[in-house]
Amino acid sequence: MSRRDELLTVPEVLAELGGVSRRTFYRWRELGRAPVCVQLPNLELRVWRSDLTTWLDSRRETV
Repeated sequence: MSRRDELLTVPEVLAELGGVSRRTFYRWRELGRAPVCVQLPNLELRVWRSDLTTWLDSRRETV
């Protein structure tokens, strides 16, 4: 059974990343290194869970 995709808030993304700080996340955005975000009309950011997973997979080191 596949899990339904969902929009995560920035605090939820930070928690998924093991407690990365908000400042670090926004710095990654400035540098173009953060996961793809969706900007809502109220200017809040969201990240699709599938985009976060893809972003994490792309950073996996090969040994």
